[in-house]
Amino acid sequence: MEAALDASLLHTVADGVATVVVSHPAKRNAMTAAMWRALPELLAELATDPAVRVLVLTGAGPTFCAGADISSLTGDEDPQTLAVAAEDALAAFPKPTLAAIRGFCVGGGSQLAAACDLRFAEEGASFGVTPAKLGIVYPASSTRRLAGLVGPAWAKYLLFSAELIDAGQALRAGFLNELLPAGELDKRVAEFTRVLTSRSQLTQAAAKEFADGRTDRDAHWTAQAAASGDTAEGVAAFLERRAPRFTWTP
Repeated sequence: MEAALDASLLHTVADGVATVVVSHPAKRNAMTAAMWRALPELLAELATDPAVRVLVLTGAGPTFCAGADISSLTGDEDPQTLAVAAEDALAAFPKPTLAAIRGFCVGGGSQLAAACDLRFAEEGASFGVTPAKLGIVYPASSTRRLAGLVGPAWAKYLLFSAELIDAGQALRAGFLNELLPAGELDKRVAEFTRVLTSRSQLTQAAAKEFADGRTDRDAHWTAQAAASGDTAEGVAAFLERRAPRFTWTP
């Protein structure tokens, strides 16, 4: 139990970016039951914070997240139920999310990364979906999300074998958006999140819903665009060669 006392979700908000850090160094940032339960609550709090424009999820030190800390479960707690609830909360976060990955991104860690909109990793990172080592049926929602990212063939490769793949393979499979040289991840994430916070939240919110498969919100976003003034501001800024001042907020 002493190791679990060192386990927590840390967060900061600065310059429009909320950074959530998975911190459990004694077990390569494996998520305890308490951490799985805490994540949806933390995300709900950050989602309503007007200062938050983008969310970055990362791990403390040289590891992203090595999965679930099974030893932290008590009573009848089901690790999959806890993990899926946290994963779904992350996927539903209404603003852009980015996983910044170093080291191991395995099991529950890969679930969290897959639930983010974007994934940047540093050379040397390793990825794996490992329920076949334990005889566990991977959740249907998690399987669909993984297959949506990497396609059925790669999803089956990962799930059937439970083998780890390196960052280059993860990039080629489509799991990663960018792969950075060692030591460059933080710089690139800071640079890219500055880009995201400068863009229209209206465009981002609508694009996130459409890309995630919502098919019933066309009229809603058309009305939001018409009322927002963001389009007129974007065109005016382009013609005047200045940075736009978008005003729409969720």
